[in-house]
Amino acid sequence: MELYLKSIHIIFIVCWFAALFYIVRLFIYTTEAQERDEAAKKVLTEQLLLMQRKLWYIIGWPAMVGSYIFGFWMLFQHPGYYLAQPWMWLKLISVLALTLYHLECQRILTQQKNGVFRFSSFKLRLFNELATVLLVAIVFLVVVKSSSGLLWGILGLFGFAGMLMLGVSIYKKRRKQDLES
Repeated sequence: MELYLKSIHIIFIVCWFAALFYIVRLFIYTTEAQERDEAAKKVLTEQLLLMQRKLWYIIGWPAMVGSYIFGFWMLFQHPGYYLAQPWMWLKLISVLALTLYHLECQRILTQQKNGVFRFSSFKLRLFNELATVLLVAIVFLVVVKSSSGLLWGILGLFGFAGMLMLGVSIYKKRRKQDLES
């Protein structure tokens, strides 16, 4: 039974991350659509907002809820084992951070639906990388099941995050050059 629960939990996690990665891309495209001429802006914004809504409420929220249900189901089957492991506490903290990220995505979705575009596409690209950092942290915690190398893990995570931000910055510069030429 435990392997079935774990498999279903992983499937929901994969769907949740897919929704988180794609929703922010849709935020970026919707933000960039605001810079187009009025006709294109209207058509693109309507289509992208529809895509946001369907993705978020058909995949994003159900995937998060399913991840929680099957994750806690596994946890409650062996609470003495899992809760005695320091790596599990770090994973739970990371999942809490992921949930806060999800809620921030909900807030951005609501703002964009109401015509409020607070973040530039560049800031949204940086925000998108936060989900990647959380994915890496959670996968390493679950697979390695160790917090003994926590210092090296945190340093590696910051290094990874720095590389992602550098990549986003290089992309921004190249995109700007392409638009100017």
